[in-house]
Amino acid sequence: MTAPREHGAPADIQSGDAVSGTHPVQVHRYKAAARINHWITAASLILLAVSGMSLFTPNLFFLTGLFSGGQWTRTIHPWIGLVLFFSFSLLFVRFWRANLPVQADRTWLAKIGDVLRNRDDDLPELGKYNAGQKFVFWSMSALILVLISTGIVIWDQYFSPFTTIEVKRLAVLAHALAAIFAICVWIIHVYAAIWVKGTFSAMTHGVVTGGWAWRHHRKWLRELVVKVDGSKAAEIPHPHSATGPSSSPRRPS
Repeated sequence: MTAPREHGAPADIQSGDAVSGTHPVQVHRYKAAARINHWITAASLILLAVSGMSLFTPNLFFLTGLFSGGQWTRTIHPWIGLVLFFSFSLLFVRFWRANLPVQADRTWLAKIGDVLRNRDDDLPELGKYNAGQKFVFWSMSALILVLISTGIVIWDQYFSPFTTIEVKRLAVLAHALAAIFAICVWIIHVYAAIWVKGTFSAMTHGVVTGGWAWRHHRKWLRELVVKVDGSKAAEIPHPHSATGPSSSPRRPS
């Protein structure tokens, strides 16, 4: 079910998004339900990657030991796929509006060199998600659709009578390629969450610092402050305030 939004509220603002009145300032980014939804999706994807790789090549067959052997791995793999599909579907309904592309995304991508070099003085103000996060969202949306559709085609236990050998061969190829791309996108997602200090707490505790929100998603922070009280728009935390240093990104090693 889509998280309710106030009439006329920006798409970036979702139910539960709020600026606290504490010092230092904290910004509520994800409610508990969204975080649980995210971690179920993440766990399902990891289990699918491990079980899928164990069936993909004899060199990784030893991984089936994590699932009590090859037969059990083959049995539970598609069921985990269903869990991933329905769990991600809930995430999609929650977040698709906030992930729609905007003009600022083009500017951010054009200055990706500055992003990677931690030079954010000339970057555009962003909403709740940047172009990189939106790429992960829409890529996973497309890849999971491919995985579930091809997975059903090759799920012989239930769907063997409804397809042909030729179609199955194409489905196996598409399934494997989509899985490889999905794993690559997942690695990018995890790396970015670790690289940008302060991001991980958003999905563990649901909150980020005011400095982190100012530095990385300033437009979203402005909208939240104005939503509470337009007269307080000037009181948004400054990047050099006490909350700022704790939100600076880690540089890649």
